[in-house]
Parts: sequence; structure tokens; C-alpha cells
Amino acid sequence: MKYEIEGGSLPVAILHMEPGEKIITQKGAMSWMSANMKMQTSTGGGLGKMFGRAFSGESMFQNVYQSEGGPGLIAFASRLPGNIRVIEIKPGFDYICQKGSFLCSTENVVMSVFWQKKLGAGLFGGEGFIMQKMSGQGQLFIEIDGYAKEYTLAAGQSLVVDTGYLVAMSASCSMDIKTVGGLGNALFGGEGIFNTYITGPGSVIVQSMPVGKLRDVLGINELEAKINRK
Repeated sequence: MKYEIEGGSLPVAILHMEPGEKIITQKGAMSWMSANMKMQTSTGGGLGKMFGRAFSGESMFQNVYQSEGGPGLIAFASRLPGNIRVIEIKPGFDYICQKGSFLCSTENVVMSVFWQKKLGAGLFGGEGFIMQKMSGQGQLFIEIDGYAKEYTLAAGQSLVVDTGYLVAMSASCSMDIKTVGGLGNALFGGEGIFNTYITGPGSVIVQSMPVGKLRDVLGINELEAKINRK
């Protein structure tokens, strides 16, 4: 399979499929495709997998596309302005991703639920207790809000991340939360009381415009609250 990512800050992944190759995506993700691309809806591993995907922010069913009678083309556009990043998933090199980041993958990439075991990280880390674990082997396409930046952390090296800015990290990394030092900093610094610490070894991908921050800037949360009160 060959692919290109076009569109700048309004990205779309355009995949060129050979007969027999399959691409897996969530419900409603396809943007356009050649007429010889055929879709089949799948449970993706049974009832347990279905509920696992639902908990991790994806649709319960998956759509599987493949071309018939020759090469085909299919495109998946990002839902928001930002970036589409391709991650090579290999045995022993799993990735943990934020909920809702999955765009599509080749058929041998397996999505499962990652449960945040540390209470503090789950409550205050901004990503919640449930994230997505990507394993197997193949290419994973993820959506990123805004600009994407990747860091490679050595063993014991940490990156401090504010709420919502973490997109993905190697499964070899660990996540924890720590309080902002100093009472004055916590109360008046404007950065909240907790920060998320990602510690290596492994790769970390962060984003510049989390959708939650965008909603706050546009006042969407306040507008929804006012509507709900009426």
C-alpha cells in the first residue's frame, strides 16, 4: 500500500490499495474512494472488542475496505484542522493513544483498551482512565489536533505535558501526575494544579491545539451549559 497525506492544516490521507489489501476504519470516516473499493462492516473480534472500542472513544463496529478487480483508491480526511501522523506498529513496540485519535489502519493492527492503572493519572492527567492501545504489525493513521511534535525520551527522562496535549506514546513509557509546586503557582498561575509527566524510554507525540482547549476558546462549553440550563 502506498499513501500520501495532503491538505496542510486540513489534512487527508489518500491510500492507494492493491487487490487483497485491507484497510480498517471507524464508522463514517471514509471521505471519497474509487468505485471498485468495497466495504464490509465487522465486529472486529467479537462482543468484547466492540465494547472495548466504545469505551476507548470509537464506534463499536469497524468498516473494512478492499479493492476488487484492480488497484483502488480511498481517502480519509481529518475531522478538525490539524495533522495526520502515520505510526509503524511492530511486535513489542505498542503505542498508547488518546481516545478518538484512531483514523484508520492496515488489517494487522489491533486496537484494544488501555486502562490507566494509576488513580491520580486517571483522575487528573487529562486523558482519563481509558485510552487506546495499538499493537500487532502494520501502519496506524492517527488524527492530531493542530501541529504535531514528536520527542524521543531516554530511560528516566520525563516530559511535562498539560491537560489534553498528549496524543500518543510508546507503551514502554509511563504516565504519572504531579502537583504544581507552590500554593501561589497552583492558585494563580493559570496552569491548573496538576501536570502530567511522561517518562521514557520511548516516543511521545504531543499536539498544539487540543479540541477541549479549542472549545474553551470558542466558548462552546459555556454555550452548551447555557442551553442545558434552559
